[in-house]
Amino acid sequence: MFDLALSVLCSSLIFVIFKLYDVYKVETLFAIITNYVVACSVGLYFYSGEIKPTEIAEQPWFLGTLVLGVLFIVVFNLMARTSQAVGVSVASVATKMSLVIPVIFGVLVYKETLGPIKILGIVLALAAVYFASIKKKEVNFKRSSLILPLLVFLGSGIIDTSIKYVQEAHIQENEFPLFSATVFAAATIVGIFIIIYKSFKAPLKVNFKNIIGGIALGIPNYFSIYYLLRALQNPTLNSASVFTINNVAIVMLSTLLGIVLFKEQISFKNWGGIALAIISIILVAVF
Repeated sequence: MFDLALSVLCSSLIFVIFKLYDVYKVETLFAIITNYVVACSVGLYFYSGEIKPTEIAEQPWFLGTLVLGVLFIVVFNLMARTSQAVGVSVASVATKMSLVIPVIFGVLVYKETLGPIKILGIVLALAAVYFASIKKKEVNFKRSSLILPLLVFLGSGIIDTSIKYVQEAHIQENEFPLFSATVFAAATIVGIFIIIYKSFKAPLKVNFKNIIGGIALGIPNYFSIYYLLRALQNPTLNSASVFTINNVAIVMLSTLLGIVLFKEQISFKNWGGIALAIISIILVAVF
């Protein structure tokens, strides 16, 4: 249970750090790229096997890591913009609700059974993303910003689905740490190409603040997954229980942190959306 608590804490910190980027004017793209360098380095540090770059390139899952690298860059930027534009709690809810996408994928591709309760959970999840995103009229908020939680919802779901598919088709269990590190490395390479492209339009300046922001993000980014995997090894909890507790706790803790640290305004409809989020996660993950 302690490992699960640490995973929840690390995942919630990611949303808080995104919000702090806006407060301290950290350039999100540069910080996110640094984050992937750090996450990759931490992953390789904890990988006990022998690392041979030429053999990694020959693995059947290697091309999948390149696709995921692009998705990681895009979705993490969307998560950062969502945290900054409409709040930490909204970004958290949109990310956690994305679990319905791999569920639908499992039904269509793996012919898994989807009962009426799970269908109800998916409908409630979509409603939760909308209601949690609505802000009071007196807050300076554009209706067009509602697109950000939706894109985070879709992007996070596509990433989870892609990882699940590549895992099922190509990856052995003992290769997962190396696979994760390779995905982070691919995201770094994609990000570097983006920076090089941007440098043709504007001079590239190294900002120490962006590097610190990336380091601060990369460490909890890696350990959120690391401690979740450790929690899944707990013999007293099944995987459904672990994922349910993890997702619900992240939504609630990130919301609390948003209120306490950033004085975010949570309306009655927002609380209703968060309540729907909790209910939908339980319905989809447990039943």
